Amino acid sequence: MQHVETEPVPSDTLTITCIAVIAYILATVLHEGVGHGGACLLVGGKLLVISTVHMECSVDSRLVMAGGTLMNVIAGALAFALGRITSRAHPSLQYFLWISMTVNLFIAAGYFAFSGIGGFGDWALFIQGLGPQWIWRVSMTIFGAAAYMLVARFSLLELRPLIGSDKEQRFVRAVQLSRMPYFAGGILACVAGSLNPQGLILVVMSAAASTFGGTSGLLWMMDWLKGDRIPLGSQPEPAPIQRSWPWISTAIALALAFILVLGPGVLFAQSAR
Repeated sequence: MQHVETEPVPSDTLTITCIAVIAYILATVLHEGVGHGGACLLVGGKLLVISTVHMECSVDSRLVMAGGTLMNVIAGALAFALGRITSRAHPSLQYFLWISMTVNLFIAAGYFAFSGIGGFGDWALFIQGLGPQWIWRVSMTIFGAAAYMLVARFSLLELRPLIGSDKEQRFVRAVQLSRMPYFAGGILACVAGSLNPQGLILVVMSAAASTFGGTSGLLWMMDWLKGDRIPLGSQPEPAPIQRSWPWISTAIALALAFILVLGPGVLFAQSAR
């Protein structure tokens, strides 16, 4: 009987993009709402307003400033743990957990470098009054850049079950799982951020910086798969991510709420300051 080679079944780009959009939305909500907002309540403050690009608290606290990044680290770690126990029979869920882990950890690492280089952002506020600012900024920049590189390598190692062990095909698959999701997540963040009550400056300083800048590793780290920098995995041909209307419809609903509700900001109380 003649053996007939079949082409690998391609994954559905629309579903992949929608899954990534959900991950980007959740990363932002966790950062601003659960991270900063939760820390605000924890220190006895009152939430004033939350949007996709900022959170205002009635009290100033370093825990509140650090809360967003800490929440992204926790979310990334949880996504990693759940991804490790998720069956290969559920590639869509595997991908959601991988992209969630990667986006959250990239945002967390990127914030340190962003604050160190630019002198603004959560960690720039955190270090105010703690000594010579230039020492802190240089240290944060070095730490953030090193952490970002480590996250990129770690993310690629965890991606291997979704891209298989074929040297040529794994790069092609990795690009499909990263490029369109990167642009979709960044555009969504900027559209929603443009509606924030603080003005367009936060679109650049927060929305664009945290997505187009913070998750930029999704664009360039895939090149590491071309050589021997990232060893081949032992996984066989990965199952394709098939068209899924539940993922697509959920992404559309969340994106509309993200833009129309959280974009302009949710007002909880008037500031007395």
